[in-house]
Amino acid sequence: MRAKVDADVCTGCELCTQTCPEVFSMKGDVAEAKDADVPSEVEDSCKQAAEECPVEAITIED
Repeated sequence: MRAKVDADVCTGCELCTQTCPEVFSMKGDVAEAKDADVPSEVEDSCKQAAEECPVEAITIED
């Protein structure tokens, strides 16, 4: 599973970094995926972060 944040869409609300800090971090005013490959033990929280993103800036690929 891979995660990606669209920096052009992200508003920097930090919800994803709070929901899944193992995958997401802030780079300046926008979030980024620390490593595109999501560890299997945090897949559920990564999916939750993507679902809860208010501007749908996170995409998940299997």
